[in-house]
Amino acid sequence: MPWLDIISLILLILVCIAGTLLTVLQLPGIWLIVVAAGAYGWYYDWQVIGLWTLAVLAAIAAAAEVGELLSGVWLARRGGGSRRAGWWGLIGGIAGALVLTIPVPIVGTVLGAAVGCFAGALLAELTLQKKAADGARVGLYAAVGQTLGTTLKIAAAVMMSGIAVTWAIVAA
Repeated sequence: MPWLDIISLILLILVCIAGTLLTVLQLPGIWLIVVAAGAYGWYYDWQVIGLWTLAVLAAIAAAAEVGELLSGVWLARRGGGSRRAGWWGLIGGIAGALVLTIPVPIVGTVLGAAVGCFAGALLAELTLQKKAADGARVGLYAAVGQTLGTTLKIAAAVMMSGIAVTWAIVAA
């Protein structure tokens, strides 16, 4: 195996690891993995990672993004919440992830998203003049949904990295 092939494989592995870590931080690392696999496939004239594999990786990434985005909304609705609670939970989750990332890296992002999702759904239910206990239940459902969605997206990033690196190693 020529040294340039070894360097490109190591670079792919490092970028896939970085993409997975960025996904944990709620950043678009999952798309970095798609781009890295595409660049690797292009470099080897689509003989190692083909266009079909790249399309599958992009589909997994898109499904994970949608799943993460809508899981809190869906579970808030399943917990008896209003549509408003679902969407406010989503907005709260994004805000919480941004606010708590700085003081507590990595863990703060996931925790902040869950806390923000809870707070957003709770506030939405309270604006509809529902009981605080009902709002708290809906908020809890929304926070659990957000956490499950984030876990799904991280698992997708790990799976995508495994697919890309495995194809690269098998072809080497």
